[in-house]
Amino acid sequence: MTKFYAFCHHCLAVIIKIIFRVKVLGLENEPEKGGHLVCANHSSLWDPAMLGACLKKRQVRFMAKAELFKIPILGFFFKALGAFPVNRKGGDIKAIKTTIELVQNGECVGIFPQGTRCRGVSPRTTTVKGGTGMCAYRGGCDIIPVAIVNKKRKMSFFGKTYVVIGAPIKFDELGFVEGDKTEFERASKIIFDRICDLYDECYSEHFEKKK
Repeated sequence: MTKFYAFCHHCLAVIIKIIFRVKVLGLENEPEKGGHLVCANHSSLWDPAMLGACLKKRQVRFMAKAELFKIPILGFFFKALGAFPVNRKGGDIKAIKTTIELVQNGECVGIFPQGTRCRGVSPRTTTVKGGTGMCAYRGGCDIIPVAIVNKKRKMSFFGKTYVVIGAPIKFDELGFVEGDKTEFERASKIIFDRICDLYDECYSEHFEKKK
């Protein structure tokens, strides 16, 4: 972790936690070493920055859509936090290879199994893509499931946000045998189901009871 990253991480964490009133749960589940995919539900442009700000022990690299890097300030912080662009329209092989190489080299990479933002709906009602499973298989890594939970199921300034870090999903739990498309899709679903479990439990406890 570079000094520049540590400085940007600190600044971003302060900003994020103030404007989104963030409370982080499950920090004890964040591993101190080893390559991992950090997988979360996706409802806001701020989600990559949210993950980077809330995980404290490790630098999290991000596969984020290329358009985000063109946004002033936000794009700067993405780069400072180790993000790298992915072209979603063309099946960006370079970004996938970068993800695999990073986790094989012991780094953490953030990825969103839904592949796009799904704002204002329960993540359990959305679909996931097989790319997450493929990256897990090729990288041979464990998964850190994270739920980003907001009131009304969407990010808003000064609206309460919970970031729930779940226990790591071990590589063996994903059931790879042949390493084919069907297994990739099944692994992605296993990962996202765990994220949805974290999300539903948190949403029910902190928001549904306060209606």
